[in-house]
Amino acid sequence: MGAVSSEESRTARVLTDAAALGSAAAGAFARRLTVALGGEERTRVIVILAAILGLSGADAATVGASASELRHSLHISNTDIGLLVAVSSLVGALATLPFGVLADRVRRTRVLGGTIVLWGAAMLWSATATNFTELLWTRLFLGAVTASAGPMVASLVGDWFGSWERGRIYGVILAGEYLGAGVGFGVTGNISALSWRAAFVILALPAFALAAVVWRLREPERGGKGVLASDHGPPPEVTEEDAGAQETDAQRLARERGLEVDPELVVDPRRARRMSLIDATRYVLRVRTNVVLIAASACGYYFLAGLQTFGLEFSKDQYGISQALASTLLLVVGAGALTGVLFGGAVGDWLLKRGHLNSRVLTPAVAAVLTTILFVPAIFTRDAVTAVPYLTAAAFFLGAQNPPLDAARLDIMPPLLWGRAEAVRTLLRSLAVALAPVLFGAVSDHVFGGGRTGLQWTFAVMILPLGASAWLLFKGLRTYPADVAAAAASGDMPGYPRSRDLR
Repeated sequence: MGAVSSEESRTARVLTDAAALGSAAAGAFARRLTVALGGEERTRVIVILAAILGLSGADAATVGASASELRHSLHISNTDIGLLVAVSSLVGALATLPFGVLADRVRRTRVLGGTIVLWGAAMLWSATATNFTELLWTRLFLGAVTASAGPMVASLVGDWFGSWERGRIYGVILAGEYLGAGVGFGVTGNISALSWRAAFVILALPAFALAAVVWRLREPERGGKGVLASDHGPPPEVTEEDAGAQETDAQRLARERGLEVDPELVVDPRRARRMSLIDATRYVLRVRTNVVLIAASACGYYFLAGLQTFGLEFSKDQYGISQALASTLLLVVGAGALTGVLFGGAVGDWLLKRGHLNSRVLTPAVAAVLTTILFVPAIFTRDAVTAVPYLTAAAFFLGAQNPPLDAARLDIMPPLLWGRAEAVRTLLRSLAVALAPVLFGAVSDHVFGGGRTGLQWTFAVMILPLGASAWLLFKGLRTYPADVAAAAASGDMPGYPRSRDLR
């Protein structure tokens, strides 16, 4: 008995020491993150915004990771799995527009807090579905309430963080979306192997806590004037007065180079605030660079949506590995994408600070080319070990595209239109995301005959949109500088013709 008691005591001490070590490591990481992001308040805001996108990403990935279990439990096909993701995205695309109007006119933190409560309720509802029709209705409702995230988060980022760091900050926030997708694949995906209902329940629980935290966030002042002060202060080239101004780094470079302003794209701030949704949409789509950025972003998200939905099943069949190993493989690939997200935003900001006006468009353009090239060998190899480096590198460059693109869109839009502009972008992007799972599933089943080869050739064909995104971004390099200047004139920035004088 004494020996047993002694062994239990040693085990308890080991567990206690391990827990203390883990707690110390977590505390050290939290402190380093706080220092890197510029203070406790800024870190809190960034982590919360990242968690919002992470919740959405985890839900979308869970459907794909649960595809096999859903098919067997509800007796459905790949096309039906794609439809579950598509209807959520389509309804979300339509619901984005009214949320975009709200983002420019009401208290954004309260709207986000309220809709996140509904997210959790919708996820719990999903777990109770007994057939495909019921699950489809839950996805419709979920798509409507998650639509608030895009325009609200974009508008808040513009008002909370200075233009000189938005690419980097966007990178950290978008990392939350990738971490959420990783949770969907690696955690709830493995749980779904036991019960897909349990996977949805576990995913719903954090939503209610997140909603309470978001509800208590303070609302920033609009127009880019409510910038959260960093412990590091603004960079040397930015004065304290400029740190609270609306002019972005890209707009400052455009002013210093004396770029000509297109009067047709200049809108008075007072008129921008009063614009109807239809008028705002017309304006947003008249900005040529914005159309290019929306289309390029949609192409990337189109492929990513197909990968999230069918990537796990493709990995199992193509490389002949188990569900657990396939989930681990996708986590490794996700880590590459996560690193790329952090890298892309930082590089875009770094080049911009050194006078490269087009850096936030050039960075994702180069990344899109490399993404397209690297996915090809990963799709056609049958060996998982061979595929890993290609998949990880391709995911790295796919992730690197989005943060600089998101920051660039704020540079070419007047601040009082940020919410509605993001709503239009999210609408068009969501349409692409909605089509992706259905087309991936339908092409796999009905064009290429289903099975492993069906998914393989479907992914091969669907690489074409990635190449199209690279071509579009290189075209956008020509129009971006002038559109940056027009956005600055719309904000009546010093050094530009005043908007009322141009109209």
